[in-house]
Amino acid sequence: MSQLPPPVRRAQTQQGNTADEYDDGPVVFRPASKDGQKARLSIQGPSGCGKTWTGLSIAGGLAEGERFAVIDTERNAATLYVNDLPVEFDHFPMRRYNPRGLIKALAAAAQAGYPAVMIDSLTHFWKGADGTLDQVSHVADSKYSGNKFAAWKDGGEIQDDMIEALMSYPGHIVATMRASEKWVLEKGSKTPVSKGLLAEQRKGIEFEFGVAAEMNLANQLRFIKTRCPAFRGLELDQPDGAAQIAKPYLDWLRAGAKDIDTTAWIDAASSDAATADSLLKLYRDVEAASALATPLMHPQTGQPTSLGAYIKERGTALKNAQQ
Repeated sequence: MSQLPPPVRRAQTQQGNTADEYDDGPVVFRPASKDGQKARLSIQGPSGCGKTWTGLSIAGGLAEGERFAVIDTERNAATLYVNDLPVEFDHFPMRRYNPRGLIKALAAAAQAGYPAVMIDSLTHFWKGADGTLDQVSHVADSKYSGNKFAAWKDGGEIQDDMIEALMSYPGHIVATMRASEKWVLEKGSKTPVSKGLLAEQRKGIEFEFGVAAEMNLANQLRFIKTRCPAFRGLELDQPDGAAQIAKPYLDWLRAGAKDIDTTAWIDAASSDAATADSLLKLYRDVEAASALATPLMHPQTGQPTSLGAYIKERGTALKNAQQ
């Protein structure tokens, strides 16, 4: 086997402050790998199709015998199954659905070390009380004289931050979403035609996930988007989430990959022995692993933040103290 070439780097310009050193880092190409990749799966469907049951089964399979976490907006629906499924989980009910609240809950789950988190359901953070749609209305009234079009700049950022926290969680994510059937009138016809199920969330959100499935009222599941080859074209009747979905998904993610422990990065970022230079190097390592947005609770303030932001904050403070 021929030896791999050394990483290709862009020449660094000399910057006058730490923020530029973090923001304008070198471009580094590395051998591609699946190291540290986690499951990202969504299930959408109408009420009563079995999303909660199936999601719990999948999350339990992904957790591989460990307790996992459920962030519940469905009035404790998940707790009804504690004696019916061979899985154990901890439960956090929510009654207000500000996307920032979900970010905080994910940061707390990451700090607790849950190997998997299920959000049941993600729909509420879009159209529920204090969800993204409400946030846009609030911002429009308070900042843009009622102009909702202008307010979507702020609302979009809130939604994007929530999605980034979901995709960067240092464990597996299973999210359910309510869905309704989409009907359209085709040209020349007066009879509506079904175009499938439409998730009650931001348009196209299902494609943020590595695997997306939909379920019908007959408890049949079909995959509508998948990066995992095992699920292509697959339809399951009353699926066994652990055996038929979680296991093949994990097998594919782990083929040729090694696990990454984000707690080591968090410990290094918090260490009293950390220096401005060591934190800058740590930032680059985390950046290379696409893990800068990993949610965590700030060790000093107790507020949700990201691993990258915390490393940058500490590095900047240490460098300023040296000057």
